[in-house]
Amino acid sequence: MTTARPLVVAEGAVLDEILRVAAVAGCELDRAPDLAAARSRWTRAPLVVLDEDCADDRVVLPRRDGVVVVSKGAVGVDSWRRAALVGARRVLCLPDDESDLTVVLADVADAPAEHPGPVLAFIGGRGGAGASVLAAATAVEADRAAPALLVDCDPLGGGLDLPLGLENTPGHRWPDVRLSGRVSLPTLVDALPRRGTLPVLACGRTGPGPAPRALSAVVTAGRRSGRSVVCDLPRHLDEGALAVASLADLVVLVVPVEFRACMAARQVLDLLTPHTDRLAIVASGHPHAGAPPSRTTALLGPPLLATLPPERRVAATLETGEFDLPPKGALATAARAVLAELRPAPAAVPAAA
Repeated sequence: MTTARPLVVAEGAVLDEILRVAAVAGCELDRAPDLAAARSRWTRAPLVVLDEDCADDRVVLPRRDGVVVVSKGAVGVDSWRRAALVGARRVLCLPDDESDLTVVLADVADAPAEHPGPVLAFIGGRGGAGASVLAAATAVEADRAAPALLVDCDPLGGGLDLPLGLENTPGHRWPDVRLSGRVSLPTLVDALPRRGTLPVLACGRTGPGPAPRALSAVVTAGRRSGRSVVCDLPRHLDEGALAVASLADLVVLVVPVEFRACMAARQVLDLLTPHTDRLAIVASGHPHAGAPPSRTTALLGPPLLATLPPERRVAATLETGEFDLPPKGALATAARAVLAELRPAPAAVPAAA
């Protein structure tokens, strides 16, 4: 995140409008009443938003990029003349161009992290495979090391806040999220329920699930901020789910060790493979005689990352919303194996001459 704040040069009603838009974008501003007062901060600010009435040809400032002139009325020749005085290449009219100003401010508020975060997606080879539980466990494990975000993409899954015990915790779910254009991730995260430090964007028990554009925007914003973004995908792969699959660094297919489950998973793979080749398998359940987990991999193709036998203790706590995750249990172990797959392999040490 950037520590420098955009500089707004405005007063009165125009200042009030800009401050309101900045609040929506989750962007804190530095203020100056006129260009003379802005002189010492003019070149240091990552962005300057200037009321056209504050443009003054008596104040000479260095030319710089990132100057936006705001007009309270229709943009005309005089607006562009004033913009030319300060070297601005963009003039926005309020309130007509409010969404454009929101995007400009959000771009500064959510300056890209030095290292973008990974995106992980989980999907069940068949219903009840355990993909949602493994997604939640992986997000919890990821959040122990660095900030993460858990995103529920399945509107028919009953809400991923339930197994985490967050169903009564105040905060936004997908039906409450209204996105127009770019996402201000800090503002969104502040509105979400949390499991410890992990923010969870769950589907509601009623109301719509995520719209495809909104889902892509949230995942992209999470990655851009450096968070690990963990997504629980529906088996009915709609436009939004397929967009997440194409964004993901790894898509994990959770498949019970059963022949019929493998055949169902094969159909899911057929839908996924045109959108990603970054696929892996976690084999869940008790293996039947003559059907070891390795057979699941052989039938489907992607590599086997981990096995996930049932844990009675975890199953019991899921029903009560406690989500107990024993650190040495199968669920936590599988989650760590998935996260390890995302880490870059250590560089080879050159052999001594």
